[in-house]
Amino acid sequence: MSIEKLVDEFAQHVAAQTDAIFKGDVRAGNKHATKRVAAFKKLRACGDVGRDALSVLFKHPRMDVRAMAAAYLLRHRTAEATAVLIDISKGEGLAAFGASEALKRWEEGTWALDP
Repeated sequence: MSIEKLVDEFAQHVAAQTDAIFKGDVRAGNKHATKRVAAFKKLRACGDVGRDALSVLFKHPRMDVRAMAAAYLLRHRTAEATAVLIDISKGEGLAAFGASEALKRWEEGTWALDP
């Protein structure tokens, strides 16, 4: 699968997981989370090229997709990812909460999405 398709898959599963959460469908949410993680692992296997490709999602129209991409790229693209998360954390809702939690874990030194 191409890197671009993996990035699209990552974004689709983030969005689908969020939608499932709002519908109260835990099973579907977990399924999409697993597929999101799998897409990221494939991107990570491509090295920095795969990680860099994910950064296009910093401009995605959905806030949840931007936040998740930034959370995964904190180590690789620290300044950009932090800026995205700070901006999102100023808002309201699940994405804002997730962004603030990612920043908190990063500052604590407990963040480990991309070791």
